[in-house]
Amino acid sequence: MLTEPSFDLYPNKKAGLVLANFSGGQGKSGVEDGPKYMLRQGLRQDLQELGWTTSIEEPLASDDYEKRKETDTSDVWGIVKRPQLVGEATKQIYESAKKVLERGEMPVTIGGDHSVAIGSIAAVFEKHPDACVLWIDAHADINTPSTTDSGNLHGCPVSFLMGLDSENTPPSLQWVPKCVKPNKIAYIGLRDVDAGEKRILRENHIPAFSMYHVDRFGLNHVIEMALQAINPDGDCPIHLSYDVDAMDPLFVPATGTPVRGGLTLREGLFVAERVAETGKLVALDVVEVNPTLAVHDMHVLDTVSAGCAVARCALGETLL
Repeated sequence: MLTEPSFDLYPNKKAGLVLANFSGGQGKSGVEDGPKYMLRQGLRQDLQELGWTTSIEEPLASDDYEKRKETDTSDVWGIVKRPQLVGEATKQIYESAKKVLERGEMPVTIGGDHSVAIGSIAAVFEKHPDACVLWIDAHADINTPSTTDSGNLHGCPVSFLMGLDSENTPPSLQWVPKCVKPNKIAYIGLRDVDAGEKRILRENHIPAFSMYHVDRFGLNHVIEMALQAINPDGDCPIHLSYDVDAMDPLFVPATGTPVRGGLTLREGLFVAERVAETGKLVALDVVEVNPTLAVHDMHVLDTVSAGCAVARCALGETLL
């Protein structure tokens, strides 16, 4: 029998789109335009056709973060780049996502680079301390200020949310709650993990499934293993934090840190569909769509369309 996915935490199907148009977690411009392009592609209308009532939050509209990124050369903390900017922007995103949650709506955070998940995940865990995180990405994003080679904070959000290397946390990010425990986050799609990140994952026994595991066990089994590790009883809210570079650049070429050998488009959508089937989705991030990095218009269309499709599948779109 065919049934539509249910959303236990949102029986009234209300969602708040949090537009996280922010590029300060890394050096490439253009990713701040991801939300604009996804809305132009019809994301809001698509979700409404799926039965969702939608609202829009624009937490970063009142400050020109992109101009500050380009002009403020003093915003550094050791090797870490733009910690003040990232701290301020993610706090604003946190406040917006928290407001959405308080209204009984699902926060759907549209990035922007993956540093924006600091704000969205912090808000979810304040409302739902028993939540868990499924992090879909080519990268682990768990570097600390001590292990990062690039200093780009889009590679560090998980470490701040876990409270790793607290003594080296920049003052502007000390507001971030240490809310994510090692057994409450799992990765799928990894294939570009720094040496320091590998050590962190191993030392903290964090469930992490690379493309090797997808190849060996099959994607459905990997998803089941990941959910079993972080949500063994199946009753915890799930925050799905989805970087489009989890998919192979053949399908999402317009993204900041593409890595060959990733998920196919169909596999990428299947992850979102399987999470929707659990009924426990509490929040969604879709990040790292960067139209500026496209070589031609089809690259823009492919990447933006893939990001929108992930959101639709996570919020209940099915093939039948």
